[in-house]
Amino acid sequence: MAQDLIKIFSGGEPTLLANAVSEAIDSAIGAEDRVLKLQELSNEEYSMEELVDAAQTVPFFTQQRVVVARSLNRFKISELGALLAYLENPSPATVLLLEWGSGAVPKKLVDAVSGAGGRQIKAGAPAGAKGKREWFDREFEGCGMSFDRHAQIQIVAHLGDDVGRLSGFFEVMRSAFGVGAAISGEDVGPYLGEQGSVPPWELTDAIDSGRIQESMDVLQRMMGAGNRHALQVMASLHNHYEKMLRLEGMGIYNERDAASLLGVKGSAFPAKKALKQLSQIGASNLKQSISLLAEADLDLRGRSGLDNETIMEVLVARLARQVTS
Repeated sequence: MAQDLIKIFSGGEPTLLANAVSEAIDSAIGAEDRVLKLQELSNEEYSMEELVDAAQTVPFFTQQRVVVARSLNRFKISELGALLAYLENPSPATVLLLEWGSGAVPKKLVDAVSGAGGRQIKAGAPAGAKGKREWFDREFEGCGMSFDRHAQIQIVAHLGDDVGRLSGFFEVMRSAFGVGAAISGEDVGPYLGEQGSVPPWELTDAIDSGRIQESMDVLQRMMGAGNRHALQVMASLHNHYEKMLRLEGMGIYNERDAASLLGVKGSAFPAKKALKQLSQIGASNLKQSISLLAEADLDLRGRSGLDNETIMEVLVARLARQVTS
């Protein structure tokens, strides 16, 4: 199929991106000689002209050539002219695998790949909770082992946002237990390693529910494993409470109007959450929460002399307490 000849891969998680490209390479080579069939351009000095020349080279003792170009995101869109011209009339004897890397792929390049019968592959887990859960489910189904539900929940919670560690974890478990093994929650504990980071919405969800200890645990994972600076966490909290502040006193009671006021595009779920939390916390506690954020912001900039971690722990505990007060 023409669609199998050209693919462009993108994604911010290096492990998942590398795995996706490797799987595509193995599939394209099949049982043929890897040395004869594969050419990789992975150094930082190859040019677009060299890439196109490789793609246009006639196969030697194989039915097709597989050409892989890595780290394309180092090129500016103005430097992609030779590749865009090639995609107007690509060689039917070349499987071209383009590894863009992190960041958005220029629309002009995506359109050119699509116009040549190819497709973009976004390597990585979706950002939303539902999409990420479905992604994990697919990974568990295809890992060659049977994890019980308790084990799956434990793994997902432990890894958090560090989804790139999942494939390595599976390799370790296959080595320890073998392909086809049935694995329980008790089995996985010793192999999980350090806890991964978590997305910002886990912190705001815990705060919104008034769960102080859970809020503290999530904060520690964000600033520890997630390596997020206190000011980054503060920015997430400001954004969360700003939504409620903008809705306060506006007489809005449905998510569609709330989304319109907040300028939310696509799903109205963030607006729905803001409305719900505003009704729970109330105007008085919202005002107090905004004051707490302002005070903590000054403390982070040196007013109190406390370390950043302590300032954030005190803030998060106080914000969570506002929900139940």
